[in-house]
Amino acid sequence: MTNKSEARTRRSGRLMLNKVPEVTIWFWVIKILCTTVGESFADWINMKLGVGLVNTAWIFTAVFVVVLGVQLRLKRYVPFPYWLTVVVVSVTGTLYTDILTDQLNVPLWISSSVFSVLLAVVFGVWWWRERTLSIHSVTTLPRESFYWLAVLVTFALGTATGDWTLELTGWTPGVSVLLPLGLIAAITLLWKFGANPVLSFWLAYILTRPLGANIGDWLASPKVAQPGEPTGLALGTFATSLIFLGLILATVLYLTVTRSDVTETYEASHTPQVTADPGRERIALAGFGLLAVATVSLLLWAHSRPHVGPAPEEDATSTVHLAPGQAVKHFPSTKVDALKALASTSLKDAQSGNAKGAHAAAQSLRDLWDADQSSLQPLDNTGWTFIDAQMDQVLKTFGIDHSNPPMSSAQQEAELRTLLTDMR
Repeated sequence: MTNKSEARTRRSGRLMLNKVPEVTIWFWVIKILCTTVGESFADWINMKLGVGLVNTAWIFTAVFVVVLGVQLRLKRYVPFPYWLTVVVVSVTGTLYTDILTDQLNVPLWISSSVFSVLLAVVFGVWWWRERTLSIHSVTTLPRESFYWLAVLVTFALGTATGDWTLELTGWTPGVSVLLPLGLIAAITLLWKFGANPVLSFWLAYILTRPLGANIGDWLASPKVAQPGEPTGLALGTFATSLIFLGLILATVLYLTVTRSDVTETYEASHTPQVTADPGRERIALAGFGLLAVATVSLLLWAHSRPHVGPAPEEDATSTVHLAPGQAVKHFPSTKVDALKALASTSLKDAQSGNAKGAHAAAQSLRDLWDADQSSLQPLDNTGWTFIDAQMDQVLKTFGIDHSNPPMSSAQQEAELRTLLTDMR
C-alpha cells in the first residue's frame, strides 16, 4: 500500500528510484573505509596542516552542504556522489563530536547521551511521517533528507561512544577494534536468525563508526608504546587517508561498472527474501537485549581493571632535565619552527590581554604537537618526553585537557616562555 507522503510525491512527479545502495558486502566494506577516512583525514587537516578544529569543522560543513545538495538533486542512486557524501559526512560528524569534547570540554558520556536522544528523535519523526525506516524505501526527498540526517547523527554518536569506550577501558586502538567487530558479528548472526532487518541495519551502521575509527588510529599511531602494549603501524594520518581513499575509489569504480549494488539490478538477480517470522523476531530482540547487557558488563569489568589512563595532572613534570635546545636537536627544524610560532602567538596574545586568542593558539599548539608525535617521538623519545611534559604544563594553565579552570595570564606566560626556551 502506498502511504500518503509517497502518494503526494508521485502526484507531484518527484518520486525517485531508491537513492541508497543495496546492502551487500560492498556496502559494509566501503562504509568502514569511509569511517576510517573520517577519522584520519580530519586529524590530518586539523593537526598536520594546523587548520584548527573549529576551522576544519566549518570547512567540512560547507563541503557537506554542497555535496549533499548534489546528491539530493539526483533521481537515482549513483555510486560516486553517494559515497562522496558518506565520506564528507563521516568527517563532519566526527568533527562535531571532537568540538564538544576538546573545545567545549563536554564529557563523552554526556555527548553519547545527547546524540542517542537526538538519533531517537530523528527516527521517531521519520517513522511518524513516513511509517518506515527502511533504506529500501528511500524514494522521496523527505525520506532521503531523514536518511542523511540520521547518518550524520550516527557518525557523531559512534565517535562519542567509541571514544568513551576507550576512556573507560584504557584499551589501545588495536585491542579496541575487537569490541565493535564482535558486536557487528553478533548482530549479523541475529539478523540471519530472523531479527528485524531495519533494527539490525541501524545498529550495525552505528557500530561501523567506532570500528573504522579504531582501525584508523591503529594504522596511524606510532610504534612507540608502553611495555606490554600492542603498538600501531605508524603509517601516519596522511598515508592512512591516502590508502583508504584509494580503496574507496577502486571499489566505487567497480560498483559503477557492475551496478551490482543498485537495488533494481540486485532485485532482478536475487530471489526475494523470506517473509519475516514474528516469533523469531521476538527471540532475536531478546538476543539484542542480552548482547547489550553483556557489552555493558564487559565495559564495567574492563573499567574496574588496572589500566593505563591519562597521566595524573601532578605527574606532568618531566624527570628528565635537558639544556635549552637539547630536546629538539634531532627534530626537523620546520616542525620545531611551526610549534614555536604557535607558542609565540599564544604568548603575545596572553601579554596583550587577548585571553581568547591565547587559548585558541594554545589549542592549535596542542593539536599540532599531538599530530607530530608519530614522526617526532621515534627520532628522540627522551627529547619528545621532555617537551611533552612542558607542553602539558602549558595546557594545564589554559585548562586544556585538564579539569582545572584556566590559570592567570602570568602563569600562562611563564610556562609558554619556558616552553619556548626549551625549543630554542
